Amino acid sequence: MDHQALTAILFLAVVALTLGITIWASRQTKDAADYYAGGRSFSGIQNGLAIGGDYMSAASFLGISGAIAIYGYDGFLYSIGFLVAWLVALLLVAEMLRNSGRFTMADQLAYRMRQRPVRTAAATSTVVVSIFYLLAQMVGAGALVALLLGVDDQWLKNLTILGVGALMIFYVTFGGMKGTTWVQIVKAVLLMAGSALIVVLVLGEFGFNLSELLGTAAGNYGERPDAKDSAAFLEPGLQYGADLTSKINFLSLGLALVLGTAGLPHILIRFYTVPTSRDARKSVLWAIVLIGVFYLFTLVLGFGAAALLTGDKFADVAASGGNLASPLLAEAVGGGEGSNGGAILLALIAAVAFATILAVVAGLTLASSTSVAHDIYNSVIRRGQATEREEVRMAKLAAVGIGAVAIGLSIPAQELNIAFLVALAFAVAASANLPAIVYNMFWRRFNTRGAVWSIYGGLVSCVGLVFFSPTVSGEPTSLVTGSDWSWFPLSNPGIVSIPLGFVLGWLGTITSREPEAEERFTELEVRALTGAGSEQAIEH
Repeated sequence: MDHQALTAILFLAVVALTLGITIWASRQTKDAADYYAGGRSFSGIQNGLAIGGDYMSAASFLGISGAIAIYGYDGFLYSIGFLVAWLVALLLVAEMLRNSGRFTMADQLAYRMRQRPVRTAAATSTVVVSIFYLLAQMVGAGALVALLLGVDDQWLKNLTILGVGALMIFYVTFGGMKGTTWVQIVKAVLLMAGSALIVVLVLGEFGFNLSELLGTAAGNYGERPDAKDSAAFLEPGLQYGADLTSKINFLSLGLALVLGTAGLPHILIRFYTVPTSRDARKSVLWAIVLIGVFYLFTLVLGFGAAALLTGDKFADVAASGGNLASPLLAEAVGGGEGSNGGAILLALIAAVAFATILAVVAGLTLASSTSVAHDIYNSVIRRGQATEREEVRMAKLAAVGIGAVAIGLSIPAQELNIAFLVALAFAVAASANLPAIVYNMFWRRFNTRGAVWSIYGGLVSCVGLVFFSPTVSGEPTSLVTGSDWSWFPLSNPGIVSIPLGFVLGWLGTITSREPEAEERFTELEVRALTGAGSEQAIEH
C-alpha cells in the first residue's frame, strides 16, 4: 500500500472513531448538567483517564520530546514542571473546587461575591488561557500533516488548521462534556499504547541500556556545528543558565508550569464531572500516575530522537522547533524512510498525535464556551433568567466563535515550539486564575474588588509582558520578524505576573470592605470541605 494512503486511512479511522463517540454522546445529553458536566456521572478512574487525555496534549507528546532532542537535560525540565504541578492541583484545588462549584471556575468565586464583575473577569481569563493553549494544538496539527504528506505547502498547513477547528467545533456543539470526556479517554489509551511501543523499540536499539542511549545522544550532540562538548547535552545549562537573564527565565518558566495547572480552565471543569469529592481526589491520583509514566516516556523519546536522528532528519526536527521529533523517531525505529515498517509506525504515531490534538482542542473549546454561556450570557447579560436550553444554545454559538478566533491566530504562529506556547498559557492561568481561587477558598476577608483586580491584573500583566518580549518581536524566531518593540527580556513572564496577581488581589481586598462576602465565607468553607449542598445551583 502507498505510504500516504496508509496514513490517510489511519487518520480517517481516528476521526471516524471520535465522530462516532460524539454522535453517541449527543443522544445522551439532555440538559445543561449533561452538556457542561457530563451529568456528574464519571467515575474517578474514568475522569483520571480523561484528565490525562486532556493534559497530555500535543505540547507534551511533540513539543517536550522535541525540546529534549534539541536541548537535552534542559528540555526535560518541562516534563518535571508539568508533573509536579499536579501536587498543587491535588492539595489545593481538586476536592474543594468540586464541592464549591457547579459548572465553571466563576461559580466558586461568585458564590460569596457580586456576580457580574467576578463572572465577567473569570470568563475573560478563561477564554484567553484557552486560546493560548489552542494555538499550540493547531500548530502541532499543521506540522504533522505537512510531514505525513511530504509537502511544505503553506496552504495545506492552513487548511489542516481549518479542518481541526471545524472538528473541535463539531465535538463541542454536538457531544458536550460527555462526548469530549469519552474522546479524551480513548485518546489517552491510544497515546499511552503508542508511546510505550516506540519507547520499547528505541530501548531495543540500545539493548535496553539507558546509559548507552544517553551516551549516543550526547555524542551526536557533540557533532552539531554549534555544539559545546558532548557532556553539556546531559548537564544543566544548554538552554537555560548561560547568563543571568536565562537563569531568571528558567525560574519564571518553572513557576508558571508548577502553579499553572491549578488554574487551567479545561482542567478545573473536569472536577465537576464526578459525583463526589472522593472521586475528584481519586481522579487526580490516577492522572498523576498516568502522566508520570508518560513523562518518563518523553525522556526516552527525546533522547532517542537525539541518538537516532542525524543529518537531514535532525535538521528537519530543528526546523520544526522540535515538533517532529517523535513522528520521525517512530519512522526511524520502524525501519527508516521508505520502509513499510517505518511508514506504518510514522502513520500510527501521527494518527495518535492527531487524536491527541482533537481531544485537547475539544476540552479547551468546551471550557471557554461554557464560561461564555454560563457566566457572561446567563449571569451577566440575562441576570440569571436564561433557560437551560437558551444557555446551551449560546454555548454552542460561543464554541463556533472561539474556534474561528483560534484558527485565525494559529496560522501566523506555526514556527513556534508548541511546548513553549503551552507554557505561556500556564503563565496566564497561574497569574490570573490561581490567586483568585486560592484567596477565595482560604481568606475570609477576600472580596469582589480583590478578585477582579487579581484576575485582570494577572491577565493584563502576563499578556502585556509577552507582547513586549522576544517571543513576539526582536528575534529571528519571534512571532513577528523584521520589527523589534521588545523591552522585556524574559520569554516567560511568570516570575513577574504571578506575584503581581497575588499582590493586586491583596491590595484590592484591603482597600474595600464587603461584609456579605465575609459572612458567606463560612458557608463556602463548609461546602468546600464537606460537599454539603454542592448539587445546588450556585446563585444568589
